[in-house]
Amino acid sequence: MKFLTASAFAALTATAALADPIAYEFDRTHTEINASWIHLGLSRQSIQFTDYEGTLLLDMGTPSNSTVDVTFNLIDGFWVGAHHERFIAHLNSEDLFNTAEFPTAHFVATSFETEDGQTGTMTGDLTLLGNTGPVTLDVTLNGVNEERGLAGFTATTTILRSEWGLGYAVPAISDEIIITINTELELITGDAE
Repeated sequence: MKFLTASAFAALTATAALADPIAYEFDRTHTEINASWIHLGLSRQSIQFTDYEGTLLLDMGTPSNSTVDVTFNLIDGFWVGAHHERFIAHLNSEDLFNTAEFPTAHFVATSFETEDGQTGTMTGDLTLLGNTGPVTLDVTLNGVNEERGLAGFTATTTILRSEWGLGYAVPAISDEIIITINTELELITGDAE
């Protein structure tokens, strides 16, 4: 995800041509993509998305040249805790994600903005259940490990799920969904563990 700032890119790509986007990948052992909601006004519940593939080409000199394109496989791609097979089956049903017809969700970034090199926004298009709409994430660069070619980010946004055709049980189950991404990215050519 193109949240890397000029200073972070300089540290991570000192030997690369500054004008060329650099390929990164998710460190899956240190990435969590979480969506949460309020259930019956009583508690916050959540799911994690566990099966995803992304193209992450980051350009320090010209952020608009960066590419973030992530596809989520929703079939067998949810984690809701132990012993929740019935809930996962409901998530896959026509009430909710309808994965028989729409097995994936897709996010493509369209713009990146930062003023201080540590925080900024990434705006893009989210496609879910055949519906596409804009999403803006607030992004924080948590840190950079130059030696290992790693960078850590947190990104958050709030969406109204009904805008993507996921209106089941609103308002008993909140329409507002908080999406939180905590991730470490690594250079594809790196040897981080």
